[in-house]
Amino acid sequence: MRFFIAGIMQGSLAEVGIHDQSYRAAIGAAIKARFTEAEIVDPMELHPDGGLNYGPEEAKRTLLEMAAEAAQADVLIAYLPEASMGTAVEMWQAYRAGKPVLTISPLAENWVVRFLSTRVFPSLAAFESFVAEGELEKLFEL
Repeated sequence: MRFFIAGIMQGSLAEVGIHDQSYRAAIGAAIKARFTEAEIVDPMELHPDGGLNYGPEEAKRTLLEMAAEAAQADVLIAYLPEASMGTAVEMWQAYRAGKPVLTISPLAENWVVRFLSTRVFPSLAAFESFVAEGELEKLFEL
């Protein structure tokens, strides 16, 4: 089972920077605790500085490669405490590929969150409980 962790990196920051990425470890740990053989695809592990130092060609290639990776995963988990255009692209690619999109976000009325998500969780704790209680298996017949 292959899980893709999508989520805010640069978000809407006007200056060069990265949002706190600790959610990635928490999501990965929740998945691994339940699915020990899971493959976790985490763009931040693949691009540790979030691509901040990439030139235009490498940045574009990375954006497109991560969107393609999102579509290849069995499940996409998106963390969106606020809007993120890159995450929206990854969600769209997974949705178009017919993959489940689990979104952790308070933005339940945002159209991307609302219409592309298989399920929306209001918090990381709610998502972790969902996985720990075996609901992921039930929802997707894993």
